Amino acid sequence: MKQFLRPEPIDIHSIEMLCVACCMGAGHFQEFEDEYLETLYEFHEKHPGRRVKNGDLATFLEVSPASATEMVQRLAKNGYVDNKPYKGALLTAEGMILGKQIKRRHRLAEVLLSRLPFDGDIHQTACRMEHAFDDDLEVCISLLLGNPTIDNSGKQIPDARQELESRLIPTTDIIPLSNLKQGKAEIVLIMTNVKGRTVLSALGVQSGAIIDADNGLSIDGESLDLVEELAHRIIVRCL
Repeated sequence: MKQFLRPEPIDIHSIEMLCVACCMGAGHFQEFEDEYLETLYEFHEKHPGRRVKNGDLATFLEVSPASATEMVQRLAKNGYVDNKPYKGALLTAEGMILGKQIKRRHRLAEVLLSRLPFDGDIHQTACRMEHAFDDDLEVCISLLLGNPTIDNSGKQIPDARQELESRLIPTTDIIPLSNLKQGKAEIVLIMTNVKGRTVLSALGVQSGAIIDADNGLSIDGESLDLVEELAHRIIVRCL
């Protein structure tokens, strides 16, 4: 005779955490931690030194309060968060470095996508891209974009970690056209859609063309008047 046992109560937040881990894969669970560190840093930007309650984290990240509590405890155990029950969480010095780095990479990704012929959701795509950054890619993209300090929405892009600062001094000859103040350069990349490239091509702006910046921008002696936003999207190699 079979015995029918009362089922155990379903632990919603444990299932939620498991689903996230399964969707990301065990090797990508770090991404979930990164989202919390980034969010805590974003709260810090708005209210420096103020503790963030788990309920506020849960609301912002659209997870259950129990899931937020579990992750905050995990981050505290790893030394990234100073957590005081009923008072909230605060990034430690180590957590601040990581949260700031993730937010910087997210905003750099948004600037990059805004200059590409990209029609998707910039914010959501940047959320995925930020986890793929390493130091080398961060430096490369920052230099390519001209070391921007403001993102598309006008928010400050956090500074790079101190150990990367020396690598962000523009020593490469590949720069955005907006940074070309004198001399000549060859166009190597145009980051616009097909329609935009067609319009620019009619003006002589195409890959391989030589731009002279000594007396304003010109190509083959013909003056070239480009808005700064468009000049950001044209990458040149200084000659």
